This record gives sequence, C-alpha cells and structure tokens, in this order.
Amino acid sequence: MPNQQILEIKRIFTTRLDVLDHLLSVGEKFVEDVDALVQKRLADDMLPFGAQVVFMCNQPRGFAQWCAGQPVDNLSPEVESFAQARSHITDTRKMVEGIKVDDSQLDTVKRIGLGPGAYCEFSGHQYVNDYLMPNLYFHITTVYAMLRQMGAPIGKADYMTFLRPHIQKEA
Repeated sequence: MPNQQILEIKRIFTTRLDVLDHLLSVGEKFVEDVDALVQKRLADDMLPFGAQVVFMCNQPRGFAQWCAGQPVDNLSPEVESFAQARSHITDTRKMVEGIKVDDSQLDTVKRIGLGPGAYCEFSGHQYVNDYLMPNLYFHITTVYAMLRQMGAPIGKADYMTFLRPHIQKEA
C-alpha cells in the first residue's frame, strides 16, 4: 500500500503531467501547424519539441518502471505528430496511477543507466530528487519556452496550474 512519500511523488508527477497537457492544449489553439511544432527546436543543438515532451514523460515513466522492478524503458524521442505527443502524456499518467509500492521501496538502491557505458547507483530517494525531478522540470520548462517562442500566450500561471486549488483571495 502506498505511503505518504510515494503518494507525494505520484501527486507531483501527475500534476506536472497535467501542466504539460495544459501547455499542449494552449499550443493547439495558438500554433498554426502543431504537427510541424513537434519538429521545432529552441536551439540548433537541442532536440525538438516532441522529444522534450517525451523526455518529460520519461521521468515519471522511469519511476513507475523502477517501482515495478522493471528495467527503465524510455520512449523513443522520435515524435511524428502532436497527437502522438498527447498520447505519451495519457499513457504516462496511467503508468503513474498504477504505482503500487510502499515508501520502503525508496530505500532500495538500484543501478540507473545514463546512456552508453554510464550509470549511477541510487536509492529511490536519490533517483527521484537528484535525477528525475531536475530532468522533469528541465524538459517541461523547455516545452514552455518553445511555446512562448512560437507565440502561444502562456505565462507563469500556465506553468504552475497545480497551485490553483491552493490559491486563496483576501476579502
């Protein structure tokens, strides 16, 4: 049964996937050719928009797989369409919702592959805090910046939609 730490990690991943979904919804309304958008780059040496969506999704997916004792199997960075990018968000959310471990899993040390010939050995706490969260925020911020560059009318409130339930107004 999930405990407080696992539930909090799931909440963060789910609400940030909701932010990503919201950003893509705004992009659909204001970017003329969304399927061309998936191939746009913020800089020549950066991966395209679609890959940024994939890499953001790979963080919660990797955690779900890690919790299930499965090897982390990242999505391909090749995204053909905006619909495919949206599908990755939906599928990732389902994976996160399916996490069913308790907090003791976070004490387990596992090997995390970082690409050809490179790896780290992390506890679950380190994996989440030092690897997954920084990567998650890097890629969602890049998606945000790319949409801004394309003229989508988004701001900080769109990036932080997860705060809406907590906002209070003074009388």
